[in-house]
Amino acid sequence: MLQAGVLYVVATPIGNMADISARAREILAGVSVVAAEDTRHSSLMLRELGLERPLLSLHEHNERARAVELVGRLRAGHSVALISDAGTPLVSDPGYQLLRAALAAGIVVSPVPGPCAAIAALSVAGLPSDRFCFEGFLPARAAARRKRLAELATEPRTLVIYEAPHRIAACLADLATACGAARSACVARELTKRFESFYRGCLGELAERARRDEELRRGESVIVVEGAQGEPAASGRLDETLGVLLRFLPPSTAAEAAAKLAGARKNDAYARALQLAAAGRADTT
Repeated sequence: MLQAGVLYVVATPIGNMADISARAREILAGVSVVAAEDTRHSSLMLRELGLERPLLSLHEHNERARAVELVGRLRAGHSVALISDAGTPLVSDPGYQLLRAALAAGIVVSPVPGPCAAIAALSVAGLPSDRFCFEGFLPARAAARRKRLAELATEPRTLVIYEAPHRIAACLADLATACGAARSACVARELTKRFESFYRGCLGELAERARRDEELRRGESVIVVEGAQGEPAASGRLDETLGVLLRFLPPSTAAEAAAKLAGARKNDAYARALQLAAAGRADTT
């Protein structure tokens, strides 16, 4: 039942409009105002659902100012629904500043759960899902992306990553380099939409397919990557060995030698070498 003065965080469909929950529809139909990431997109969605409510934009460029306005409305007893363009708000979408401001003002915040691309992809990827690490969108610039992937290469939990169509091929290639071409993964493309597709295999195969397959490079994708197996590579002995070798050798050669000396897997040693090099922690004395 709709309550006055409550901020509702409402999940909306990520593609298939039939995925809207009965409760989400009820909340959206009854709130005083809907705070939306893109009012043009959201007005079309509401119209498709047969709803018509006042809309206010709330995005990364106006969120702080808009949060003040919306908290004022909430204090006056108005109810507000926060939605994103698709899926669950705040999951790689705006809304955090509003949520924090509402909580600080003593406003009741209520989740209206529903679709989330990360969970949808994880549920069908065919990879371990009991523990996972959500990374959202990686850095757009290649150097920053590779540095972050080097840090994630030894993460034992399954990785969940969002990627845009124009970067999917480069991202998969960088993942194969950082995590090893043999690491299992799944690319979930256009989830719940007409051309929903799933590509499963090792990172090397997926990177090559993305390079030559134009279809894979269309639409938004979620990449699910198997976590690193065995003990983390960042042991003291491996770090010490790499710290010396990286003074004289490139990361690939240093990793190959360090793996033999420290008894580590070559892929893990290479990932750790990239991580140490990126962080500037190699022993240069």
